[in-house]
Amino acid sequence: MNFLRRPSKLRTLLVLGRVSNLPTVWSDCLAGWCLGGHGSVAALACVALAASFLYEGGMFLNDAFDAEFDHHHRRIRPIPSGAISEREVWQWGFVWLALGLAAVAGLGLAVAIWAAALCACILLYNAVHKWTPLAPVLMGLCRLCVYLLAASAAQRGVSGEVIWKGVALGAYIVGLSFLARKESSRVRINYWPSLLLLTPVFFAGLIDNDFSWMPAVVYALVLVGWSLWALSRSLGQSEPNVGYTVSRLLAGIVLVDVLAVASSGEPWIGCFAAWFALALLLQRYIPAT
Repeated sequence: MNFLRRPSKLRTLLVLGRVSNLPTVWSDCLAGWCLGGHGSVAALACVALAASFLYEGGMFLNDAFDAEFDHHHRRIRPIPSGAISEREVWQWGFVWLALGLAAVAGLGLAVAIWAAALCACILLYNAVHKWTPLAPVLMGLCRLCVYLLAASAAQRGVSGEVIWKGVALGAYIVGLSFLARKESSRVRINYWPSLLLLTPVFFAGLIDNDFSWMPAVVYALVLVGWSLWALSRSLGQSEPNVGYTVSRLLAGIVLVDVLAVASSGEPWIGCFAAWFALALLLQRYIPAT
C-alpha cells in the first residue's frame, strides 16, 4: 500500500518548485518596477510572470542537478523518493525557463537581455553550487537580476538607485544562502553571514536621506527585528534549526523590498504586506527549502 503514502503529482510539483517562495519573487518585481519609475502595469504583470517561470525553472533544475547528492543525503526529496523521475524534472525545468523568456518577448530588447541574464545566472548557479563556496554570490546575482529585469520594463529603466538597492538585496541573499548551506549538517553555524542580512539597512541609510526617511527607519527596524527573531533559532544553539531560520529569512525578502521603496511613499505597501503573509502561510504546507 505504498501508493497511499506517495504524495500526489500536484504536491510533488509544488514541492519541486518551492512555490512558497513565489510571493518573494513577485515582491522583488514590484520593488524593481517601482524603483524604475513605474509605467505599464501590464508590463509589470508580464515581468512577474516571467520571473515566476524562471524561478520555477531554477528550482526544478536545482533538484535535477542535485539528484545524485539527494540520493545520498536527502532521500525525502521528490527524485530519490521516487515521486517523480529525474528525466521529467529536467524536462519541466527547461520548459519553465523557455516560458519565462517567452513571457517578456514583446517588451523590448532591454527586458529580453535582463531576462536572458537572469536565466544564465540560474543555470550557472545550479550547475556549480555544490562545487564552489562562492555559489551564494551567484544566488545573490539572480535576485539582483530580478530587480534589473523589472526596472527595465518601467519608465526610467535601470538607474543607479535600482542597482544599489538590488545589490543590497543580493547581499541579503548571499548571507541567507551561506546559512542555508548548513541546513543538512546540523552543526553550529558561523555568525558572519548574518551580518550581510543588515546590508539593506545600511544602504537605506546611505541612500534614503531626504525628508521622507522616517518610513525607511520603521521598515528597517521591522526587518532587523524579523531577522534577529529568525536567527535566534539557530545562532548559539547546540542543535540549530537552520531550516526554520532560512525559511523565515526567505519570507523576509519581502521586508527587504519594502525597505527599498519605503522612502518613496509607494501606494503598493498593501501588496507587500499581503505577499509577506502569503509566503508565511504557504510555508506551512510547502517547504521553502
